[in-house]
Amino acid sequence: QVQLQESGPGLVKPSQTLSLTCTVSGISIKTSAWSWIRQPPGKGLEWMGVIRSDGIIYYSPSLKSRTSISRDTSKNQFSLQLSSVTPEDTAVYYCARAVGYYSSTTYWWEYDYWGQGTQVPVSS
Repeated sequence: QVQLQESGPGLVKPSQTLSLTCTVSGISIKTSAWSWIRQPPGKGLEWMGVIRSDGIIYYSPSLKSRTSISRDTSKNQFSLQLSSVTPEDTAVYYCARAVGYYSSTTYWWEYDYWGQGTQVPVSS
């Protein structure tokens, strides 16, 4: 079965770069799209970006200037880097498989497999 596992530091200091890796098993990451999604304390889910099976990447406009998503197909992993973090970036970070849908007027992603999430506090 498809499984995703996030890994990364337990704590990041303000102004540093947050780096997370999602290790995927049960499917090649080359065959699907993959997203990073986060949930700050007491708030809803926030989509951060997606890397498609062809390697094209889309970012949330609000985070684009600080976000980088990449993949390592040899390790079946994809990664997130978020630079210049502040305490407002404290959240549970999830990786997920994204499935794209479209209508005549719009395009959207849905998520069928998720990692368990990793809590990343940003604090000095």
